[in-house]
Amino acid sequence: MNTLATTRARHDDNALAPRSDDPPWLDRALYPFAPKRFETEHGALSYIDEGPRDGAPTVLFVHGTPSWSFEWRSVVSALSGRARCVAVDHLGFGLSDKPRAAPLDPAAHASRLAALVRALDLQDIVLVLHDFGGPIGAPIALDMPERVRAVVVLNSWLWANGEDPAVIKLDRVIRSALGRFLYRWLNFSPRVLLPSTFAVKSRLTRELHRHYLAPFALRAHREAPYALALALKGADPFYASLWARREALANKPLSIVWGTKDPALTERHLKTWVDTFAHAKLTRLDDAGHFVAEERPDAVVAAIEPLLAG
Repeated sequence: MNTLATTRARHDDNALAPRSDDPPWLDRALYPFAPKRFETEHGALSYIDEGPRDGAPTVLFVHGTPSWSFEWRSVVSALSGRARCVAVDHLGFGLSDKPRAAPLDPAAHASRLAALVRALDLQDIVLVLHDFGGPIGAPIALDMPERVRAVVVLNSWLWANGEDPAVIKLDRVIRSALGRFLYRWLNFSPRVLLPSTFAVKSRLTRELHRHYLAPFALRAHREAPYALALALKGADPFYASLWARREALANKPLSIVWGTKDPALTERHLKTWVDTFAHAKLTRLDDAGHFVAEERPDAVVAAIEPLLAG
């Protein structure tokens, strides 16, 4: 699936026209949506809400780090003719506000996402979770199961990481002076980590990469990626509380789309999902890494489409 061609094919010229509140780096040909704002006590969330309302299921996309709703653009464009597609930018990411003093841990993001779901009264949801979007978005299915019809997992997790030797080692670096310098001064997460997780490096063009870098162009705007880096191990009690309630997911249709060339979330993580949820449908992508919706949006669409029927 050609990302740019698909996106352009789904939207008219008016959607591609720049808006007065667009940041100068935003290319409307790549992101032809009209973001909305949702006010929270800590700042405004930007989100897109595309497609039909009455009688159509909802697809709720939940991103991780250092991402935003831009990650979902091709999938939204492909599905918005038959489903309501909602994709939020977590506080501190994308086009959302970037307050430095706000809580930016996964539990806080999850609480704000839940507030948006209630405010929009989203129902009949296919929940699509990627990266930190797993622990941030899963509470929608655990706490509001009546609103969720199915779950799709893309290279994510839902359990405590504190006993993982690789996470312990990484956490030491993140909490060091070097880690703070890399994240806050060098914009390390989108600049270096993000492209390193692609299986086919050419898929992340310079123009696409710019849309992941630009939301964090200012040092003052880099707190959210750093906060989630700290939370990889630091939010273990929250993850453990979610995993303790995992049985609720066994009652939902579950599809797993997994990029096998992911250097961060590996076969070991996939095995935990598959061993725990024997009913899950698994799609392995041997030509994709961590950012499955960027590298293989067609596979993500194919996993979601059957869950919209009925």
